[in-house]
Parts: sequence; structure tokens; C-alpha cells
Amino acid sequence: MSHTRPVARPSRRLRRAASATAVAAALLAGLAPAASAAGPATPATQAQAQAQAEAAGRRLDRAQLQAGLNAVRDAGVYGVFSAARDGRERFDGAAGIADLSTGRPVRADLRHRVGSVTKTFTAVAVLQQNARGRIDLDRPVGDYVPDLLPGERGRKVTVRMLLNHTSGIEDYVADAFPSLREDTTASLDDHRFRTIRPTELIGYGTARPQRFEPGTDWSYSNTNYVLLGEILRKVTGQDPERLITKDVIRRAGLRDTYFPGTDPHIRGSHARMYESFYGLIDPPRDYSVYNMTWAGTAGALVSTPQDLNAFYRTLLTGDLLPRRQLDQMRTTVEVKDETGAVALRYGLGIYSVDTPCGPAWGHDGGVFGAGTTALSRPDGTRQFALGYNLLKYQRPNEAGTALDPHPADAAMVRYRDQALCGTTAPGAPEKGSVEGPAALSPALPALTAR
Repeated sequence: MSHTRPVARPSRRLRRAASATAVAAALLAGLAPAASAAGPATPATQAQAQAQAEAAGRRLDRAQLQAGLNAVRDAGVYGVFSAARDGRERFDGAAGIADLSTGRPVRADLRHRVGSVTKTFTAVAVLQQNARGRIDLDRPVGDYVPDLLPGERGRKVTVRMLLNHTSGIEDYVADAFPSLREDTTASLDDHRFRTIRPTELIGYGTARPQRFEPGTDWSYSNTNYVLLGEILRKVTGQDPERLITKDVIRRAGLRDTYFPGTDPHIRGSHARMYESFYGLIDPPRDYSVYNMTWAGTAGALVSTPQDLNAFYRTLLTGDLLPRRQLDQMRTTVEVKDETGAVALRYGLGIYSVDTPCGPAWGHDGGVFGAGTTALSRPDGTRQFALGYNLLKYQRPNEAGTALDPHPADAAMVRYRDQALCGTTAPGAPEKGSVEGPAALSPALPALTAR
């Protein structure tokens, strides 16, 4: 194909690092560390609540927020755009370039591929069916889709384990893009216009051995969320993406959020999306035109920062789920880094991270060339969503065991804290992502071998 070019053979060190990264996570697959056994998270302390209340009095500082976006751009990210809100107050800002070939600047309201932020939407649809009595969270997955998860595993893995990534089922991404196992990114180009069925993706993940006994540990897997889509199909008789559109996207009043289906193009104004893959693609290549059936109910959504803020606000204020289901969604397991410290707390398609003003809830996402983070304070009063159009810009260290710190990651952490807390909070912990060493997560290990 005319858009495909050979990838230069990288150094042995870079090949070793990139191979581990690809097998571990190639985009949608999470790069967060293994967690301890599942257990409920504790609620916010009174001190955190007080910090939140104090921070609520700080209004959005537009000059500081714009300076924060400029810092991300200056650190080397091509384009970054964001929406932040505090009650009725709004900030929409952008910095950098949307299209390198034309010099077109980014705008704050561009549509964007939001990757695994899709998981929160899928989880809401599952919990809505739980509220209607059609899906039991603690029932075996094999009771719903016995042909997709047969035998003993189908009896041990529950719906809840799919939702909170404690199923132990392997991710499918490295098998869906087989060149990644050979230290090249050629299959990213080869499969630009491929349509792949959810059952095929599930087959890749379930053909691999269990990572651990179901319910005893934590490991991020997109296979879980494609399985959830097929459970929705089984119990409702509807296409899961159409169901999520009707029951979640439209109910939340979102105007610029949609599943693209087999259409490789993004409708409406959007940035080009450039992928570096830790230096394997040099210069970074545009992947904004892509058939996203490889992500489906795990990560195919297109949205805007403004829509994501509206979605999480509607969710956290109780307008999408009954209180019981929302409480279930926010019951979490701890995800620990390689030192044993808690990096984040993962619930049912949503996670919480610690910030200088207390916990924030949301999700992040990464697909070829497109990164997204959306976080909200627990009551939905203060929020931000951020999109950026250069992914995997970091580089491996000399040993090939981790990624060197990148100034763009630190700049995004500072922007997050300014948007949510009204402070850049120097020295705040740089944690809080399941999509790997993209924005806001430089503390998480990046090159975890599988």
C-alpha cells in the first residue's frame, strides 16, 4: 500500500525495549503494574475532603491553564487541547499543531480517538443492564457467552472480573498486530483498513494461557471489554455499540461522541494523529485514518474534551446509573507499581487517582497517535479532559528496561493539578494511568515483559 514504508532496523537495545512494550501493551493494552489481590478501596479521608472543599474555592486560572498547555507543546508534543470546568466556569484551550503538513493549529473542540476512555461507557451500559436484572455481576461469564469462554474458565471468571480486570484473561493486541512480536510496526500499516470481528479478538486473548487464577490479581486486558460487548449483545439482542449509543451517549446528551464502526475516517474537525512507538517510527507517522474495529467496545470511541467532561459529570452526579450501581462502579481494587506503592484504584470501567486536592475519577486512553485523559473530582464539580496527537514519544533507557523521563509527562501532570486543584503542586506524585507511559503516568513501569 502506498502509505506503508519499511521500518528501519532499530538498535538491539531499542528492539528489546520496544518488543517488551509491544507484547505488553501496544496502545490499548494497559501498561500498569500488576496489582495485589483484589480488595475494596477506602473512601476519601476527612483531610482529603477538606482539601477538596478548599480547592473548590479556587476558580479556574485561564492564564495558568493556557501556560500549562503551552508547556506541553514546548516539551515536544505536536498538539494538545483541553476543556476544564469548575461549576459553571469553563476553560477551553489548545496549543500546537493539528497537521504538520499544513501547519493548521489545534482547537479546543477537535474530535479525537479517545481509546480506553470507551471502557467507562461500556461499563455504564453493563451496569444499566444489571439494574434491569439482565446481567448479574457475580455470575460466571460462561453462563452468558459459553461459546466465547468455555469450560472451567467460563465458570470461574465473572462479569465483575471482566469489568475490573481481575479475570486473568490475556490481552489480544499483540496477536491482532503480529509484527509487534517481531520488533517491527509493519502490521500497524498493513491493517489500517482491516475489519476484524469481536469474536476474533476474543479468540486471540483466550487462546493465551491465564495470567493468574481469576479474582486473585489484576492485569489490564482489552479482551475483557470486548467480551463485555458480546455479553451485552447476548442479553439485549442488540449491537453493543448501538446500545451504548442509545443508552449512554444520547442519554448523556453528547453531540460529538460516536462509534465509527468500519469507517476509517473521523467525521468533523480533528487533528492528525502521529505515532512514534518509542522511536521505532521515525519520523512519527500519521494514523488518523484507521479502521477501529480492532478496538470495538474496548476503545473505538471518537469524542471531544467537552463531551468527556459532560459524560463524567452526568455519570458521577447519578444521572446515568442508580445509586447502587454507581457505588458498585466505584468499588475498586488497588493497582500497585513495581515498588509496591498504590498507583491507582481501578473500579468497574473507571479508576481513581490521588491528586493534591484528593481523589479524582476517570480514565485515560491511547490508540495509534492519539492520547486522552479525562478526570473529575468525585462530585463532578471540577473536571478536565485532555487530548494530544503525538504518542509514545518517550525513549527507552540504556538498559532497555524502562523509559527515560520525558518533560512532556511532567508538564501534563502539572496541567492536571492546575485544572483539578488550582495549583501546579510541584513534587506531586506523577501517577495515574493504565494506558502506559503517556501523559500523567511517568511513574508507571513502561516495558513490562509478558
